[in-house]
Amino acid sequence: MATKSNSLDLPIEIDASRKPPLGIAPAAFLRDYWQKRPLLIRNAFAGLQSPIQPEDLAGLACEEGVLARLIQHDRASDRYSLRHGPFAESEFPGLPQQDWTLLVQDVDKWDADVAALLPAFDFLPRWRIDDIMVSFAAPGGSVGAHVDQYDVFLLQAQGHRRWQIDARADAPQDFRPDADLKLLREFDPSHDWVLGPGDMLYLPPGVPHHGVAEDACLTFSIGMRAPSAAELMGDYIDTLAGDADESLRYHDPDLAPPRDPNEIDAAAMVRVVEALNALRMNDPDRLGDWFGRFITVYRAAGEVSAGHEPARSRIEIEWDLQRGAALWRHPWSRMAWRRAHAKGRAASLYVSGQEFALPARDAQAIAGAAELDLAGYSALSEAGRECVLELIASGHYRLGLDEDAGAEEE
Repeated sequence: MATKSNSLDLPIEIDASRKPPLGIAPAAFLRDYWQKRPLLIRNAFAGLQSPIQPEDLAGLACEEGVLARLIQHDRASDRYSLRHGPFAESEFPGLPQQDWTLLVQDVDKWDADVAALLPAFDFLPRWRIDDIMVSFAAPGGSVGAHVDQYDVFLLQAQGHRRWQIDARADAPQDFRPDADLKLLREFDPSHDWVLGPGDMLYLPPGVPHHGVAEDACLTFSIGMRAPSAAELMGDYIDTLAGDADESLRYHDPDLAPPRDPNEIDAAAMVRVVEALNALRMNDPDRLGDWFGRFITVYRAAGEVSAGHEPARSRIEIEWDLQRGAALWRHPWSRMAWRRAHAKGRAASLYVSGQEFALPARDAQAIAGAAELDLAGYSALSEAGRECVLELIASGHYRLGLDEDAGAEEE
């Protein structure tokens, strides 16, 4: 059985040159740091060459459907201004030489080379990872001292950024009343580092931090999905209520004459609990299926839809696979799977809010493959292939050849 390390013995800085990307075994990182304490990881991605350039990020921020923000800081007044994209290309040449930051969400959905970083984080459940946000900051650029309510890995991809954090357990977290952004009223850092390309800072939820660009730099933020308890409860209750049988009602066949007709007595509250329990809130499969649907659409910034081209038949699709084509998953398509508890159900595959009952082997294979070639498709059961064909029809896969991918990259 693993023993818990003494927090006083744990380093807050580590070099990962010999054991990237964490410098320690994933199990040790999860046991000692995950949602517990920060960790600066030097050389997490040693020799990293940024897969995207600042001009590419600026171009992306000009596109419709891309979530982009521009934050500028006025040093004299210590005021931050926030604007949302899409932006006009003509805006960027006129920006000052310092004190501004461009942030673009979900860059992994738009750029395959950025998405290629995600397998390095397979020590975490993939459904927990939200996106890779990329920020370009001019010298002095910052978004201010703030806290996040989710885990984040801050990977320096180009240039240098100074990160300050307050790792104390009682760090103040009140917000400034004079800013559009949720900035901290007080910030007294306990640690101060400058990160270069390949260095990465892990922060658990609730750790105050402040990053300032030392020079023009790119930072990748790998953020987690962390729905609040209120979000979970609200969505699940909505699901239960929507599916509820109208015949399930409060009832009191054991009613006795009340001592006070205006009192809601203890017996009435017992019946209320019984009425709620009739919704089967503790059914593990019902709960699991709801969560699978919920988490694969939670905070999704883009949707998957079928294309305008005529649907291809199964014979045509399988013929193309035999000729070397592959099925490429839509970048906005989110997948996860779960083993079922009920007898007769092997597993469920969840795809952007949809649910498919499948053999566990199929569900695992489909959820884990960003691309399906003939071998992967042929290894599926008939039910698995039918599921894939349905997902093709609804836009979750595109059929193409390798030369098509090369042409897109050019």
